[in-house]
Amino acid sequence: MKNRIRVLLAEDEPNLGEIVKESLETRDFEVYLAKDGKEASEVFEKQQPDILVLDVMMPKKDGFTLAKEIREFNSQIPIIFLTAKSQTKDVIDGFEYGGNDYLKKPFSMEELIVRIKSLLKRIEVKHDIENLIIGDYIFNYTKQILIYNNQSELLTHKESELLYHLFLKKNELLDRTLILKKLWGNDDFFSTRSMDVFISKLRKKLQKDNSIQIINVRGFGYKLIF
Repeated sequence: MKNRIRVLLAEDEPNLGEIVKESLETRDFEVYLAKDGKEASEVFEKQQPDILVLDVMMPKKDGFTLAKEIREFNSQIPIIFLTAKSQTKDVIDGFEYGGNDYLKKPFSMEELIVRIKSLLKRIEVKHDIENLIIGDYIFNYTKQILIYNNQSELLTHKESELLYHLFLKKNELLDRTLILKKLWGNDDFFSTRSMDVFISKLRKKLQKDNSIQIINVRGFGYKLIF
């Protein structure tokens, strides 16, 4: 019998936390509820859940800070942020701190469940992806490491995601709007500028092999050529 999905839910609103917990449990999830970021950190270390659902605004330690700390030693566990904030910068910050998805309050349980299952399915696929060859580089997507001449360089979560999607479309156009919405959540000016910065970072990290190029197709997207 397949084990139940273990969810760490960090939510400082007691009523909302209990409602979400009970709703998930009726759908056969195993839920660990924490009322603040500090407790969530302790529960994470003890229970090792499959996925994190973190409220952004929490006492003792906010969701962004908690996610950043977890990402330092676990790059794979999926993280969904819950927030009442709606400004674009807050959404961008969520992805920058290592979030995989962002759900604005109020939300439906059906939507949360769909997103949880979608992220876990994506992570299962990631576990089978290692040692992708990009020119003279080896890109280990699972560990988020770029290797050149036996020298390893750790990539950030966002760098790894962007390079992976460029690799999937190697020598073809990676549509700018689609990748912005997938990785940043929207395609506004701030997200576009943020992606341009990450593209520049990847170019520098791949510059030891002159045959590799990331070409900007103005107005349309990027091409990884090698």
